[in-house]
Amino acid sequence: MGRRNHIINENRQRGVGLIEVLIALLVLSFGMLGLAGLQVWSLRYNQSAMERGMAVVQTHTIVDAMRADRAAALSGVFDIGFDASPPTGATFPEVSLRAWRASLTAALGPGATGEIDCDGAVCMIRVRWDDTRGTNVEPDENGDIPVQLQVVTTEVRL
Repeated sequence: MGRRNHIINENRQRGVGLIEVLIALLVLSFGMLGLAGLQVWSLRYNQSAMERGMAVVQTHTIVDAMRADRAAALSGVFDIGFDASPPTGATFPEVSLRAWRASLTAALGPGATGEIDCDGAVCMIRVRWDDTRGTNVEPDENGDIPVQLQVVTTEVRL
């Protein structure tokens, strides 16, 4: 009787190890898929953070130029709107603004632009760019991904 019970128990145990391994692999696969998705989100947000940092650096670049010609900055020569074309002249403020706008486009992509609005010695500098790649924006009903504009604002005293 003892031998027969041992054989029956042995037959019941066959294949259990294989099923346990398959279930463990299934659970591990779901975990790895989750980690891959997390990596994708991390890369997107990292890209967005890097672009914000670059925008802040660009605001400091134009502030340095404004401080180099403080009289022109105080008189509003550096003032420019988002949609205004860069100046074409050869004065220091015009060359600086043109170089700044070109630098914004090079660093943050096409469509990146900046504006400067000075009220006496206090200036607001804003940088705007398309941050669609860096954010998790879902396509609309037409399948188009809406533009996600990001704006960095810096207030400085000259």
